[in-house]
Amino acid sequence: MANLYMISFGEIALKGENRPFFERILIQRIKNALSGFENVCVRKSHGRIYCYVDGPKEEVIGRLRKVFGIVAISPAHSCALDMDSIKTAALSAIKEMDYNGKTFKVETRRPNKSFPMKSPEVSREVGAHILRNLKGITVDVHHPDIEVDVEIREKGFVYCERISGPGGLPLGCNGKAVLLLSGGIDSPVAGYMIMKRGVEIEPVYFHSFPFTSDRAKEKVIDLCRVLAGYSGRMRLHVVNFTDVLKELATKGTDELLTILMRRMMVRISQEIAGKVGAKAMVTGESIGQVASQTMEALTATNEVAKIPVFRPLIGFDKVEIMDLAKKIGTYDISIEPYADCCTVFVPEHPRTRPELEEVRAAEEKFDIEGLVRKGLEDIEVVEVV
Repeated sequence: MANLYMISFGEIALKGENRPFFERILIQRIKNALSGFENVCVRKSHGRIYCYVDGPKEEVIGRLRKVFGIVAISPAHSCALDMDSIKTAALSAIKEMDYNGKTFKVETRRPNKSFPMKSPEVSREVGAHILRNLKGITVDVHHPDIEVDVEIREKGFVYCERISGPGGLPLGCNGKAVLLLSGGIDSPVAGYMIMKRGVEIEPVYFHSFPFTSDRAKEKVIDLCRVLAGYSGRMRLHVVNFTDVLKELATKGTDELLTILMRRMMVRISQEIAGKVGAKAMVTGESIGQVASQTMEALTATNEVAKIPVFRPLIGFDKVEIMDLAKKIGTYDISIEPYADCCTVFVPEHPRTRPELEEVRAAEEKFDIEGLVRKGLEDIEVVEVV
């Protein structure tokens, strides 16, 4: 018999007439996450999603915890709408917990008002049944170790665990963006943050072999694999940036090289965005963190963008970003010692507050359109799962 998981969602419930649209996407994402398991059945009813699936509990929950839109997952028991069945289900649920020496309380919600007993009465009867049948457990209605939840709906549902999900909105409900992905700590976190708002991503990585090693490229692919754990299959666009970068590094533009490089990446990325149907670009920039992320530098980068540039981390400090990277599983990969071109080609004395006029003047020395075409000529698309 398939195990039942009750799934709670948050802000989707506030979407009014658009709510069914978000719920349909969330249900499909849940089904995708559980592909490969047997007897998967996902259905919605009155503010809950009920997921029936055969499979190891830890693995099922591990997959569901990476589905954006899910706020909580509760392994549950369902039963008939009579007190004997509800008490039996509650006893079974708490027996699955490490209850010896612990305290508990019973909390009942009764959306189905046709049930003859009121919520406090149900809680008292269920609690008394547990106390009669289990030793080593006591009641604490204020700060219990275990909360037994009883929900009276079209059937009875009982559960003792509320395992946190990532929250946010289901992936795919808010379109697509390209993510300018490096091998550092910040940009993978930015990708996670924008996916949490329902945006699918197609990462773009600028590779500059032999100045950056093939191991740096593999590192970025590894980061994509972590992100794909939250999204499913994704496509990584690896741009051969070597010739473009070598030309930008000439003609006395050393102090402005970082800005020129960022502007070129934006130009190339938005061309890729147009080809894949993305409506925005995403970066891991945080204001003031490095020379290319001052207000003036960001203004210079933005000037060449023809589509929105989203910066989910703009107000985060480095410690906050590192904590998020550890939480989502990218940190250990990001700190591997394989530098990308943004690190290798940092000038010794970068201009931190460049004026737009001097940046434009520096670019007049180059065939900008030709460099964009050169960047677009050699792109490897890597399918990542």
